[in-house]
Amino acid sequence: MPDFDSLPLWLTLLHGLTAILALAALVATLLPLLRQTAWWIRVFDFPRLQIVGVLLVVILGGLALGWAELPGYYGLGLLLTLAAAVVYQGFRIVPYTPLVKKQVGDSTLKDGKRHLSLAMMNVLQFNKQGKRALQVLQKVDPDIIMAVETDEWWYQQLKPLEETHPYTCHEPLDNTYGLLFFSRLKLENCEIKYLLDDDVPSLHTRVQLADGRTWVQVYGLHPKPPAPAESKTSTKRDAELLLVGKAIDQKDEPTIVFGDMNDVAWSHTSELFRRISGLLDPRVGRGLLPTFHADYSLLRWPLDHVFVSPHFKVDDMERLPYVGSDHFPIYIKLSYEPHDKEEQEENCEEADAGDHEEAVEKIQEGFEEEDEEETDEAANPGEKKELTT
Repeated sequence: MPDFDSLPLWLTLLHGLTAILALAALVATLLPLLRQTAWWIRVFDFPRLQIVGVLLVVILGGLALGWAELPGYYGLGLLLTLAAAVVYQGFRIVPYTPLVKKQVGDSTLKDGKRHLSLAMMNVLQFNKQGKRALQVLQKVDPDIIMAVETDEWWYQQLKPLEETHPYTCHEPLDNTYGLLFFSRLKLENCEIKYLLDDDVPSLHTRVQLADGRTWVQVYGLHPKPPAPAESKTSTKRDAELLLVGKAIDQKDEPTIVFGDMNDVAWSHTSELFRRISGLLDPRVGRGLLPTFHADYSLLRWPLDHVFVSPHFKVDDMERLPYVGSDHFPIYIKLSYEPHDKEEQEENCEEADAGDHEEAVEKIQEGFEEEDEEETDEAANPGEKKELTT
């Protein structure tokens, strides 16, 4: 170790700060490896790009400070450990870059009647830029639209969409989990369901393509995030996603799952969901398209997702302009190409017995946690009232 007594104070402080950042970045890398659901562990699933940035800065700082030449190889060992962390984080991120093969192929279909476009928008309930959000949606003009965090005020702002999208299924709420759904295409069996939380709705419907023959099963989700003000664990978020995944696994039909999942594409749960459901992620091989946080360019990750069955290919996918929310909306145009389904199935990630067992356990834990919360709320009704006012 360097003789800190002989170093200028500023250089000693620089060594200390760099060492603290190194420890923090390594802890942030290792914590997500734990299969614990506590919010303060799961939150480190999100900022992998940011952690890589800190790791690289620390490595450069360590090299500049001469850590590689320190006696006892302690400095060199730390630098190599930091480099290994960069490689690991990069391994988790690289599938969501153009460096790998696309999991969902590019469309070559010209038949517009077998295309389906959709937009997902988290409006941020307390955002009052309703006209701006409406203009963005009207300009891109997707076939189906889901807007979440929508209360009655937001319903009135977006109601003009019903002129062009007459098929609707709404559940406006004032608890930041309201949901509005607009469709230009015919719907069948459109339902709002509460899968786990009694205050978190989800959308379940079938959508008929413009060809008048093809029906697509669509799920719209917005589970609670693992955060101290929302949910102390990721248990119910994970369970809700896996409940839908298990339902899809029992069917073989064109399927789309989209929404603000409050989870990143590279998390263990998202990957488990893909294996259980057999769905594909259009982001793989295309790019991150980070949608949150819209106000901070250095603190962004992909929270709003679209997963599709192998029946579909991608015609277009993009992040839409800022609408005053903490999320950017996301847009995708898909083409129904069942003739390439078998080829696309080769890109599906297959679930093994352990995956199915883990999914069942997580779902059971989700229901148990909800039962415990309902029992607590019944025993202390004043606490819930205070939190929701």
